[in-house]
Amino acid sequence: MKALVKGPRRIYKFFYSNPNARKQRPNQEPEPYDLLSDQEIECEVEDVTIPLPFGGNLSAKWWGPKSIRPIVCIHGWQDNAGTFDRLIPLLPKEFSYLAIDLPGHGLSDFIGPGMQYHNIVDNLYVLNHLMKEYNWDKISLIGHSMGSVLSFTFSSVFPHKTDFVIGIDALKPAVYNPVLVAKFLGDRVENFMIADKRNQEKSEPPAYTLEEMVERVVEGTQGSVDKNSAPYLLKRNIKRSNKHPGKFYFARDSRLKYSFGADYPQQVSVELAKRIDFPYMFIKATQSPYYERKEYHDEILDILKKNPRFEYHMVDSSHHLHLTEPEKIAGIIGSFIQKYRKLPSKL
Repeated sequence: MKALVKGPRRIYKFFYSNPNARKQRPNQEPEPYDLLSDQEIECEVEDVTIPLPFGGNLSAKWWGPKSIRPIVCIHGWQDNAGTFDRLIPLLPKEFSYLAIDLPGHGLSDFIGPGMQYHNIVDNLYVLNHLMKEYNWDKISLIGHSMGSVLSFTFSSVFPHKTDFVIGIDALKPAVYNPVLVAKFLGDRVENFMIADKRNQEKSEPPAYTLEEMVERVVEGTQGSVDKNSAPYLLKRNIKRSNKHPGKFYFARDSRLKYSFGADYPQQVSVELAKRIDFPYMFIKATQSPYYERKEYHDEILDILKKNPRFEYHMVDSSHHLHLTEPEKIAGIIGSFIQKYRKLPSKL
């Protein structure tokens, strides 16, 4: 295994539960963690950085013991590893968890100038590279939204490399309305080129106060991320503005907003679903849309239900339920992990 760059180890109980230690001093600029709540989290976590073939690095947070292969946690579109900060501490502590920032997200590096993010297809390579770097023969996956779709796709393409999958609120690659694709694809290409030029010129995006950034996250997710949960995403997603004192800007690659993932026909997802014969859990939030015609979702669900090790749960919550209401799903996820993940999975 190649040497991995490691960051500081932190005890999150102190970081979150000691407001006096982070109280803003006179004439001191606010920091993102000033908005975090006083929730206690008694877990130790280490920042790790994994080199990628294109010359950049993948950033991640390793929770728990380093002696066993971790369960890889994959965030949604434009989110980052912080999306699991409230769920992981509620999961069985005898296991370890590696929450990653996909390229262009969080603290991970951007892809090169002029290149487009295709999300699912690109990240099949990222997961395979991650396995190669750590010399894993198997991978365990927990994914939310885009991360759940990636987990579905990776595991069905590489079932021999997957021991289990837990997907949250997005089951499969969506089948887009062709009329809408024809309308918005041109705008996406043009806006991508503007964002790409901004990156190359290293010009700073619009800046906001921390409170304004929280509002933008809540509004941008249509309320599925609330004000108390937004800082967990912002902590890895903003940088201090050099132009506007006391303000910050979003640090993720703005080209992500104009990416266009693989538009698989429904029959491709049908064939992928037929390959899933290993433990698989899917959790659907009742207050969240399906992002495509529901019959496409239901057709894949019917196929997966033929797998005796498939579990399906509907939970009364919104799209980011793992972040806003993690206690609603921590129990079923923990039980699934303990049932199907054996501790002797050494690195």
